[in-house]
Amino acid sequence: MPDLALADIPHVAASDLAEMIAPERTALVIVDIQVDWAAPQGLLGQYGVDMSEPHAAIDKAEELVSTARAAGATLAFVRVVTTEETDSDALKTFYARRGQPGGQGICRKGHGADYYRLFPEPGDIEVEKVLYDCFYGTDMEEELRSRGIDTLLITGLSTDCCVDAAARSAFHRNFNVFVVSDATAAYEPGLHEATLRVLSKNCALVADTQAVKAAWRS
Repeated sequence: MPDLALADIPHVAASDLAEMIAPERTALVIVDIQVDWAAPQGLLGQYGVDMSEPHAAIDKAEELVSTARAAGATLAFVRVVTTEETDSDALKTFYARRGQPGGQGICRKGHGADYYRLFPEPGDIEVEKVLYDCFYGTDMEEELRSRGIDTLLITGLSTDCCVDAAARSAFHRNFNVFVVSDATAAYEPGLHEATLRVLSKNCALVADTQAVKAAWRS
């Protein structure tokens, strides 16, 4: 099978998108744009991970945050905040069996877990989680329901992990889910496109930043 390209994944056109993502019932979800995941001085940056695609996705997420605020949509900022005490036995065992005892210690409470480039404002939803799913063990669903939200536009990092978990969990909770293809990114070749393809077949529609901006401006 040839490598999957982003152009191979069906995207919703702006003309169809407008009625699907009415701002009064839609939340823009910003997933894990944090120091350890994206900043040059963060943990991944210190290991020399290529940040070019994550930074390009953050550029697009910045555009969407500005457009969402202007349109009156809800913004929900999600981040990982961990301590040694919050690491589950399953997580520790998983890493140990992969030959990485102790795990990576990523997004520890403090500087590594801080927001990067995009920051919540008063009135935005803020959710802290200890692993991948932003709904598990949090008040994410309650916050969204209290504002009449039934539709989520998901952006952030990384497509194959926490974006994927957010999309699936939201769908299972009866939210309409969209993933913004150019405002999300992964750290390894092919994972971004493959995850979007799987999500688009099972639980989420895919759109790009230009279409979302056009839909909200209309």
